[in-house]
Amino acid sequence: MKYITFKNSSGEIKAGWINHDIVVDMNEASDGLLPSDLLTLIAQYEKYRDIVTLHLESDRTKGRYKIEEVTLLAPLPRPVSVRDFYAFEEHVKTARARRGLDVIPEWYEIPVFYFTNHLAIKGPEDEIDKPSGCNWLDYELEIACIIGKEGRNIKAQDAKEYIFGYCIMNDWSARDLQAKEMKVGLGPAKGKDFATSLGPVIVTPDELESYKTSKGYNLEMTASVNGRLLSKGDFKQIHYSFAQMIERASADVTLYPGEVIGSGTVGTGCILELGTEVHRWLEPGDEVELTITGLGTLKNTIK
Repeated sequence: MKYITFKNSSGEIKAGWINHDIVVDMNEASDGLLPSDLLTLIAQYEKYRDIVTLHLESDRTKGRYKIEEVTLLAPLPRPVSVRDFYAFEEHVKTARARRGLDVIPEWYEIPVFYFTNHLAIKGPEDEIDKPSGCNWLDYELEIACIIGKEGRNIKAQDAKEYIFGYCIMNDWSARDLQAKEMKVGLGPAKGKDFATSLGPVIVTPDELESYKTSKGYNLEMTASVNGRLLSKGDFKQIHYSFAQMIERASADVTLYPGEVIGSGTVGTGCILELGTEVHRWLEPGDEVELTITGLGTLKNTIK
């Protein structure tokens, strides 16, 4: 299934799914039996599963709209948290080489992550404010998984049971702010916390079964700026699987439904890697489109 959050013609924020280009308002279509937001649905999915199945197959017209009648928003406008990992070796090697650095051996020992601002989530078509004092604004082409079940000390072999679905993630980065902050050795701080884009849909794992590989899925990942293709990678190139990331994230910590885990940037998936000789840093008016096989296209404009 492809779950969404959207704004209807009356300006109300609703949630549901897309079925053959028809948007289903799950709360309206179910006469209130299903919640009006995705976070509640995800947190209590076992309770709602049969009702979802019933209305997925229903031929009722109530609560159903043409996709052009609604505005898609970030599927999880307020996720419980957002962890972002650093899981693609090509990105790590190239980005560090740009700074004259080698990959540290610890990267091969454990998957690492940082927390970003879960209250600064943007959706499809949203404008992204360029941070004040930033001259090196960058995109990052990533895939994210959404936790669907509470768990602690989850083993990698069991992790798939805790994944509700996947979506595209753009980890916007103010590289000049980030570069100064990282010298302190704590984290990116203002270089990252101004915006993270998620969307346009959350796709459940069954929809991606035909793309399955040993570490994830064979999904082409591309990024374009103003219609020009800049980045091209594939999810199958990932070094650490989402199962390994979930095992690491849940070690001695409880994960909750609605938490987001980002993969980190795919190889070639940002201007930092490509170099400004390939493309300048982002400026107001630039349109950035991220596309991943099976997950759709996430587009934003720099303001």
